[in-house]
Amino acid sequence: METRETLLLHLRPEIPSATINPSMSSDEIFQNRTLRPVVKLQSELLVEVFQNYIRKHKNVFYDLTIEKRLDYIENAIHKDMKFRNSLKGIIIGQFTVTEYRDYATNSSDLNKRMMNLVKERLKSNIQLLEYQYAH
Repeated sequence: METRETLLLHLRPEIPSATINPSMSSDEIFQNRTLRPVVKLQSELLVEVFQNYIRKHKNVFYDLTIEKRLDYIENAIHKDMKFRNSLKGIIIGQFTVTEYRDYATNSSDLNKRMMNLVKERLKSNIQLLEYQYAH
């Protein structure tokens, strides 16, 4: 039987641009080795969760200009702590135990990196956040 760790690592997409080199900080290595693949893996779920967030906030997102929509994404992630914690759970739940232990030693800085990756992922998928795709 395969372990949870083996299965989790096997599920993650390869990201050729997520290189690791000796001059990188431990946070950068964690970002490239763990965070980026997990965020990419969870991309579809992150979009769905954000569409639900939009619905719960009366669909005002759909009345905004593209620039304001980008600001909306940023504000939702940085200012709505309940939503932010939900996003963190979606990512952290895909960590191996070893990765979680590494994360726990510097969670504050790694949370910033994590949320920036999630924010960029949502922004890069903004076309999927159009009203006709959300329903």
